[in-house]
Amino acid sequence: MSDVLGYRGKRVVVTGSASGMGEAAAQILVDLEAEVIGLDVKPTGVPVAKSLEIDLRDPEAIESAVGAIGSPIDAVFSVAGLPGPPFSELDTMLVNFVGAKQLIESLVPSMPRGSAIVCVASTAGLGWQESVAEFMPLVSSPDFAAGKAWCEANAAMLQESGGYVLSKKALNIWVAWRAATLLPTGIRLNCTNPGPTDTGMMSDFEAQSGADLINAYVGPSGRRSTSIEQGWPLVFLNSPHSSYIAGEALHTDAGFTGALVTGQIEVVRPDASARRD
Repeated sequence: MSDVLGYRGKRVVVTGSASGMGEAAAQILVDLEAEVIGLDVKPTGVPVAKSLEIDLRDPEAIESAVGAIGSPIDAVFSVAGLPGPPFSELDTMLVNFVGAKQLIESLVPSMPRGSAIVCVASTAGLGWQESVAEFMPLVSSPDFAAGKAWCEANAAMLQESGGYVLSKKALNIWVAWRAATLLPTGIRLNCTNPGPTDTGMMSDFEAQSGADLINAYVGPSGRRSTSIEQGWPLVFLNSPHSSYIAGEALHTDAGFTGALVTGQIEVVRPDASARRD
């Protein structure tokens, strides 16, 4: 069977397409004969149909990119991100959640029925269910300015817990909440929660948190994943053949979450200030 995932001729947007999981997803989609528009702060090496440079901290840059992308859009892969320090906690929140959300919402009017969106969260966001009420003002904020204002008003929380962790919790909550309102329009929304993955960001994560803590999130598999191992689940979730999957937080962590919730492993996170000392 040819074109088993149904991407041939589809117009898809991939953010973070210059490296890591985004680059892997973009290459898979090119190989599947999709028309790929790659977005990143630097040029994309994958032979995409169109490459656009964008800074998700800048709402004007987001608006400009949306205009250049055009329509229709059959799938959005929101993969761009920041790991935290040396970036500010606010920058991390803006790229990982506020700007990512703004871009997606700006593309929704160009997405026909049967289209899909997938975002990359993280096992760092586990336990998000306990934070729904606290994060709903951010999650339901109407635009970039309102989302940024929430982050600035909660600067102490960002400093204490770290922008990376909070952004991934916010992303999980937003997917669970927004998926229900998008589905009647024929658009599906899901996310993945990867475990530690060997990408260009990993050296920053290790400098921030330490290799021991990163490896504690590896769990039963005994190894970190590769970018391509995270790229394929993204492509699967946005395939038109995954049409009954919506609002899903898929744990692409080789059994880490299962082992954690059944008490087979335990992870103690240091606070954000300790990570920077």
